[in-house]
Order: sequence, then structure tokens, then C-alpha cells
Amino acid sequence: MDFKRLFTFLEELEKNNSKPWMDQNRGRYRALRDEFIRWIDMLNSRLSEEDPDYYDTSGRRSINRINNNLMFHPHKPVYKDHFGAGLDKAPGTGDFYIQIGSRESLLAGGLWRPAGPELKSIREAIDYNGKELLAILEKPSFKKTFGHLYLDERLRSSPKGYTADHPYIELLKNKTFAVVCPLSRKEVLAGGFEDRIIAVYLEMLPFRRYLNHALTV
Repeated sequence: MDFKRLFTFLEELEKNNSKPWMDQNRGRYRALRDEFIRWIDMLNSRLSEEDPDYYDTSGRRSINRINNNLMFHPHKPVYKDHFGAGLDKAPGTGDFYIQIGSRESLLAGGLWRPAGPELKSIREAIDYNGKELLAILEKPSFKKTFGHLYLDERLRSSPKGYTADHPYIELLKNKTFAVVCPLSRKEVLAGGFEDRIIAVYLEMLPFRRYLNHALTV
């Protein structure tokens, strides 16, 4: 994947974020999109070799639309400033997300503001065995890679059905259960970038398995 060319395109798109500009550069976009899909297909194959439970997710199925949803977010630009894809995405589970952008590149995974029933299942798993999740989050290599859970909205008080002195009350207050590994442009352009992605995927895997088990049991 020619990431230099992708960064150049995304930077130009950010400065000229309009349909007329995109129409004039549609050929460039489609060529980069096709190349990104092939790159994701390669990653999909490599990840399936590393993880026996990996859910096959082709590039065409995993890539996100570049158009922003202006119906729900009318003040956003017409187009996103990044290419993104969600891998290892079995139905009803959280994915492993890759984003390459002009402003921000990252690897992420978990669940972003899950719906009520899913959030209830995660809290029940924490209530039953929060020790396991805490051990994952406190592992030195995990903390070095991700730091902490993604900082998002949290409950100010205990969730319904849980007391304020619950041993895992701080985990139970979360509405989002996700982690993020930021990527510098230097990392993206460096040799061995795919190896870095594999390493982050494997570091994140116990965390994602914990959440997905909570959703599927």
C-alpha cells in the first residue's frame, strides 16, 4: 500500500472537502480505495493465521464509506479525512478497527457505547468476573500499548442494581469499553508496519475476547 500517496490524497481532500472536488478526483480515490482493499485482504489473511478463532472479513466487507452521514451529523464535512476498516467482525461482536487518516491514524477495538442489552451483558460479566478484565487492563504490555480504556461518558453514580461499594464499580460506570493505540505517520510509513498491526491485534485480543464472550454467552 502506497501510504504516502494516500496521505497526500487525504490532505488535499481535507482542504477541498466538496463533491465537485471529489468528482474531479474520483479516479484517484477509486484507485486508492482498491489498493487499500487489497491491503486489508492481505492483513485479513495474516490475522487469520495468527488467531484460530479469527472471523474472516474481506477488504470489501470491512472498509468504511468515506462519506459522512450528513442526515444525523449535518455540520460534518461531506467526506471523512481517513480510510477505515473493521476486521474480525463476527455478527454481534466488537471489531478490530484500523484507521489511516490525514490528521489521525490508529488501531482500536472493543465496543463504542453498546446498546442497553449489550451493556447489561458486559456489566453482568464484570459483576461475575471483573477480576479477569482488570488483570487484562493492568497487564504492563497492555498498558504500554493502550494506556487505559477509551475515555468517554461515564455514569456519575452506580448503575442500577449495583452498589457504590462494588469491587469493580469504576469499571461498571463505563458506557464505552474500547481501547485505542495511536499511530504516528512515521510508524505507518515505516517498514514492518504490518508486523506492528499484528502485535497490537494480539495484545488486544484477550480484551476483545472478554467482551465478545460477555455478548455471546
